[in-house]
Amino acid sequence: MKNVVITGSSSGFGESAAKVFADSGYRVWASMRDIAQRNASKKEELESHSSEISVIEMDVTDDNSVKVGFSTIYEEVEKVDILINNAGIMFTGITEAFSIEQAHKQMNTNYYGAIRATQAVLPEMRSSGSGLIINVSSIAGRIAVPYFGTYCATKFALEAYSQSLRYEVAPYGVDIALVEPGPFSTGLFAAIQQPERTDIINSYGELKNVPESLFSGFGEMLKNGEFPDPKLVVDAYLSLAESDPGTRPMRTQVGVSWGVDELNRISQPIQDNILEGLQIAEYLGGVSK
Repeated sequence: MKNVVITGSSSGFGESAAKVFADSGYRVWASMRDIAQRNASKKEELESHSSEISVIEMDVTDDNSVKVGFSTIYEEVEKVDILINNAGIMFTGITEAFSIEQAHKQMNTNYYGAIRATQAVLPEMRSSGSGLIINVSSIAGRIAVPYFGTYCATKFALEAYSQSLRYEVAPYGVDIALVEPGPFSTGLFAAIQQPERTDIINSYGELKNVPESLFSGFGEMLKNGEFPDPKLVVDAYLSLAESDPGTRPMRTQVGVSWGVDELNRISQPIQDNILEGLQIAEYLGGVSK
């Protein structure tokens, strides 16, 4: 039985993944914030679903919370076999109007949060010669979308971090993989925050109404059930987990692609050529795709 940690498991992809992995024979630790109050019912629901699910308190934006959370896991097991960095938040609106604090909040969750969790499991994975880390990105981590600027920035950062890390840890038997969902009907849209700098918003004149029109369209799509089934993303997590080590693709795009699947196909060979250019292919070669 393999041990899996899934961050951001209170809703959406993370919640579904916890159940699917437990049903598929994995030992699951589903992490989330505030399990004593706000998410107490979610904790009860997940742990009632399967005896193989344990819900643990973890705020990926806080160093000590991540440390304590993983300490709890390591009291029971010596190693985490699979980490799914699923926790994420999304702010949308006029990019200039987001405060530095708002930009930092997104980066702290979507990027630094993934680094914190990764650093908690990677030493044991390397020493044991095996492991898989799935970082949940987005098609907005490959193409820049108007009014998603600060969110895109966090996912672009996660993409670059994951690609570099994949090269470096592959020789130790550890796989790093990205999953890039398009728009899906998850709690991410429901939790969207707007920019704080209203003075900047007002200075855009008539164009200040464009984001609202754009997001109203997304709302209609959501209401009409036009988004793909979120199960497709969880299926991608499970497929990566059950693939042979060393054969997992760098990027798996799921759902609406807006051309990202084609971008990945074209760009990966170019990206991998950097190993030859830096004359380190003999050390890190064979970790592309």
